[in-house]
Amino acid sequence: MIQRFIELGEGYSDLYELLEIAKTNQERVTHMLQFETVKNEKKVCSLVVILKPTTTGEFQPLYICREGIPVLENKKSKRVVLFEEMAEQIGKKVTPFTVKPSTTFPEKELFFNHLIGILRMNNFIPPMK
Repeated sequence: MIQRFIELGEGYSDLYELLEIAKTNQERVTHMLQFETVKNEKKVCSLVVILKPTTTGEFQPLYICREGIPVLENKKSKRVVLFEEMAEQIGKKVTPFTVKPSTTFPEKELFFNHLIGILRMNNFIPPMK
């Protein structure tokens, strides 16, 4: 099984593509996640849509808008609200995680491997075969 993060951007206009992916693939969506972290002394989050693996090829995409959405103290950002509304629309809940920032890792791929490990340990995605 190949599980791979597909980065759409940092959560600006690309967030609408992430929402469209969830909407048009609602029967394949397994989880919607919010990874919270502190990057450059600011609380930010990444939003993730995980789809079921393909039957042929056993490829499981994890679409991500990475670390560009601010986490506000007293209210939710409009982008987080849109993501939560989409999750509700398709019968899912947004699961929050607190993770290390991507800047902790020398390469983005190592950061994504770290997140895949967390998701496997918490049974959000299947183990390697």
